[in-house]
Amino acid sequence: MTLPVQGSYMLGLLLLAAGPVEAAPPARAAIAAEQELIALSRQKWDWMAQRDVARLGALFDDQAVFVHMGGTMTKAAELDVIRSGKIQYKHAQIRTVSVRVINATAILLSDIRLTAIVGGREVVNPFMVTETYVRDNGRWKLGALSFTRLLTD
Repeated sequence: MTLPVQGSYMLGLLLLAAGPVEAAPPARAAIAAEQELIALSRQKWDWMAQRDVARLGALFDDQAVFVHMGGTMTKAAELDVIRSGKIQYKHAQIRTVSVRVINATAILLSDIRLTAIVGGREVVNPFMVTETYVRDNGRWKLGALSFTRLLTD
């Protein structure tokens, strides 16, 4: 007795015969972008601690915004605060980090414990930091940096 071969069954057999579909290159590209952004974010924290406004100025988009506990700043204001030492970023202990890349935009979330000198005194605060990056001419530029103070350490 011969059974008729249905279209979907035949399609399944053809796909099996064709071998595995390779989804690895896009996955590898996404992982590479995530790793690049995590490394860039870590560098940014180092540059902030070193008060390296030249490198930060190149990283920050001209239209970038910075949201702190005390208010919002433009790129120029943020660089001035770092240059002058009004806020001295000493160390960012990064506890967890995650990245989502959506087309030419990336959102990086970092759970950090930030040690800084503000108003002449050392403070340590737990923050969830949101960094938004945009891809511009093949380079990631920081478009927004927002500090949300966490209620628990």
